[in-house]
Amino acid sequence: MRVRRSSTSERAAEQPPRDAEPVRDAAASVPYSMRVAAAWSWRLLLVGGVLAVVIFLIIQLRLVIIPVLVAILISALLVPFSAFLQRHRWPKGLAVAAAMVATLAFVGGLFTLGISQIVRGSADLAEQSVIAWEEFRAWLLEGPLHVTPEQIDQVVQQVTEAAQQQSGVLVSGALSVGSSIGHFLAGLLLALFATLFILIDGRGIWAWIVGIFPRRARAAIDGAGRSGWATLENFVRVQIFVAAIDAVGIGLGALLLGVPLAIPIAVLVFLGSFIPIVGAVVTGALAVFVALVYNGWGIALAMLGVVLLVQQVEGHVLQPLIMGTAVKVHPLGVVVAVATGSLLAGIPGALFAVPVAAVANVMIMYISGGAWKQAEPPPPAEIRSPLWRTVPQRPGYGR
Repeated sequence: MRVRRSSTSERAAEQPPRDAEPVRDAAASVPYSMRVAAAWSWRLLLVGGVLAVVIFLIIQLRLVIIPVLVAILISALLVPFSAFLQRHRWPKGLAVAAAMVATLAFVGGLFTLGISQIVRGSADLAEQSVIAWEEFRAWLLEGPLHVTPEQIDQVVQQVTEAAQQQSGVLVSGALSVGSSIGHFLAGLLLALFATLFILIDGRGIWAWIVGIFPRRARAAIDGAGRSGWATLENFVRVQIFVAAIDAVGIGLGALLLGVPLAIPIAVLVFLGSFIPIVGAVVTGALAVFVALVYNGWGIALAMLGVVLLVQQVEGHVLQPLIMGTAVKVHPLGVVVAVATGSLLAGIPGALFAVPVAAVANVMIMYISGGAWKQAEPPPPAEIRSPLWRTVPQRPGYGR
């Protein structure tokens, strides 16, 4: 069988005329790398926009968000304690009450001890500060710097004028003290009530939150939330342990060096340790200042050495061995999180930066790991707590 060869005329008919313009596709002319970059760009812009809206809402609702976050941190410490009491045949109400009363007694006793010591030594501290200033002034006049009295008076006058220029700000701040105290008391009550509700019916609250999401996503949300809660519990326990070591180390060093107000210094160090980086610097500087005012340069330098030694032990021994295992966040991530939190929300942002970053890291890693795909979605929880009795109950009604 012969294969018929196409003639020249047929081949010419099959080919398009040379003067005809080819069909151009704009999308096909864009390089593949540019299309990938564009796809990533609009997705990142969308995620950034959502995060910006969330941060804006948190800042606007900070008077509610901050007490709730404080309640969650406290609950992460008290829920295991309440569960421990219930496992030892304590009634649930009595276990919750014991946890709340113990926490209030500990925090109240700590503040009472520190404030009473500070008030008792405030007059003496003021006198010693004046004496230290006079000695420092004499050293400036008679020391190697050869500062003249006119120069010192000029600096003092400049500081006084700057304070007078800011008097309007000080007056407005004083006028807002009443509202600030009201906000603090309202936030304190909200934190206490939120802690109480989490201790009583934390499982029911979490089941309600999981039930908001679609059924296919509930297994992932439930597993990620439980992993984040376990990380938060570890963080709170380890943070209290690290804060206690810092307080004992610096307070004991101040006591051995003969620095007054050693107990208030230890209390402030314990409370300041919950604010990463910032709290340690401020409380350490306060301890060195008290040593300088009361004991002079030699003891102040020794107190500075004690503070640096305790902070180095915390940073290079306790944080990598204990906090690193519990939180699993790189030290660089901790620094960036604290800086970002303090920039956005000041001291509360620095306080919550590390736990939020740790919980978010664990939850994201759990969801991306895919272990939740093998798990069954949690069943709908039965409403047993009286806190949910306001929800209508009738046959066929579902939450």
